[in-house]
Amino acid sequence: MDEQLLPDLLRLRGSVLAASDEFFAAKENLIKPNAPVFVPETYGAKGQVYDGWETRRKRGPGGTLPDRTARDWVIVRLGAPGVVGSIVVDTAHFTGNFPQACSADACSVSGYPTFAELATDPVSGGPEGIWQEIVPRGLLTGDHRHAFSVRSRRRFTHVRLNIFPDGGVARLHVHGEVVPDPAVLQGLTFDLAALENGADVASRSDQFYSSLRNVISPGLSRVMGEGWETRRRRKPGYEWLVIRLAGHGEINLAEIDTSWFRGNQPDTASLQTLDVSTGAALTDESAWHDLLPPVRLLPDTPHRYRVYGAPATHVRLKIFPDGGVARLRLYGSLTETGLAAMRRRWDETA
Repeated sequence: MDEQLLPDLLRLRGSVLAASDEFFAAKENLIKPNAPVFVPETYGAKGQVYDGWETRRKRGPGGTLPDRTARDWVIVRLGAPGVVGSIVVDTAHFTGNFPQACSADACSVSGYPTFAELATDPVSGGPEGIWQEIVPRGLLTGDHRHAFSVRSRRRFTHVRLNIFPDGGVARLHVHGEVVPDPAVLQGLTFDLAALENGADVASRSDQFYSSLRNVISPGLSRVMGEGWETRRRRKPGYEWLVIRLAGHGEINLAEIDTSWFRGNQPDTASLQTLDVSTGAALTDESAWHDLLPPVRLLPDTPHRYRVYGAPATHVRLKIFPDGGVARLRLYGSLTETGLAAMRRRWDETA
């Protein structure tokens, strides 16, 4: 699978903890959800304004070039612990001020450590301690998206991007598989369809206007474009998507949110469940069972329904005939089978 097709772990409410330098442009720009923009001849007190993270120029003794090991760095906290599949370093619009090279390290720590607790000595290159290199040093070019594959199968909570010797990066993406902590979810009712809890989109019919993962992303949608919207259907039928749940579980409450969809919400929606642990396949129509019969949807409204269904691993949302849904929430709890599988995955990636 293309690692860039995996969820972006940084944009599951991740954050930027610290940077060695951010003289020209702030480190927080690295994790903006929108694409970087550039307006020529837009100057601030420190020069041309860039939509990214940019450090000052390094110098060696007497104005010579800096040593090959000279670097700047930034540390980010992933929104959820996960196995990283790829790192994307985007130098969009940095054409004469991009770094010459980059590398990346990662670590896995519990709780919410401060920068001081994480960084053994990231500036001078002292003992690395908890950090493990996941992307070796590689060359960068200007105004380009660079994708670096990660081979480690460990789960991580933090990533450190190193740039050599200095320069600007527009966006940083960390694509990977969420590995939820079973100790946090055990015995709780939680959103089994949430991306940050380890769920994902398994299949779909159409995603013309926006990303499918929007519908199971954290938080509320702020605009129509942060939901899932299909093109206008011109023949009989319906559109659909299938969610792989965070684990084998029982669903008790379903929420279908049409916020911001005011003239283009679906007319009707329904939910079905499937349990692949029984050997059923997603394509086996007879294996799907009704969880929520067709219900009429209103525009710009979160609709909540108590539901009662058998334990499942997947849920299918059907919308008739087409339209947009902002969020799908499926609240429930893990079965013993689901909890055991989550524990195995947690231990395997330790």
